Amino acid sequence: MASKPKYYLYIDECGDHTLASYDRNFPIFTLCGILVPVKKVNTFKKAIDELKTEFWNTTNVILHSRDIRKCEKECEILFDLDVKKRFYERVNEVLSIQGIYVIVCCSVQKEQCIEKHGMDADIYGIALKYVIQRSIFCVDDTSSEGGVIDVIVERRGKREDTALLNYYNKLRFTGMHYISPERLAEHMGRFEFSKKTENVFGLQIADLIAYPISRYVLNPNKQNPAFDVISSNIYTNNGKRLGLKIFPDK
Repeated sequence: MASKPKYYLYIDECGDHTLASYDRNFPIFTLCGILVPVKKVNTFKKAIDELKTEFWNTTNVILHSRDIRKCEKECEILFDLDVKKRFYERVNEVLSIQGIYVIVCCSVQKEQCIEKHGMDADIYGIALKYVIQRSIFCVDDTSSEGGVIDVIVERRGKREDTALLNYYNKLRFTGMHYISPERLAEHMGRFEFSKKTENVFGLQIADLIAYPISRYVLNPNKQNPAFDVISSNIYTNNGKRLGLKIFPDK
């Protein structure tokens, strides 16, 4: 019997997941998942490595959305407007590739969440649940055989990582809306943590994509070229954009 197709789900975040105090100018938390078939991983990584080598002559640079926007650390080279223009063109070229990755994310609007669910809502857990749920939907839509998903998230701290792993294991035991524990067990593989210094390309892509998605959710009518580039890679089924869950529902 042939084994099921394998996927990596790289997850990173934009914004903090606290409700007690937050930036009123950025009242959002986005958990962004990048779903990549294992057979496409090397192709995707090669494209990112070629981009890094082109601008830094090394693959050891870690792409970070904030550093790029602020032209900080290695991204100081982007103060040169010609370099910046070429860099964004190359990033857009890579991220607009079709069939190599799918975006599955959840954006939590903090003000509306507090109004409907109170200050104690676990917005990281809520977002993670939706990202995993929609990733399973996507895998099942893609292949009649389904698939096994390994989750990779960035380390945040021992206490936070333990709490997240416990939450994930609880999901596997209880299941979730539309996903039974049995179906969840069939689809979910390993749950791994990775340090930023490990230079995992998928986590860097998730980080780059989470920010323009957050900006789109906050103001969908504002010009957002970065979102336009990636929007076609958001998981869509029957005309519905299932890969961008906005919580709470409007």
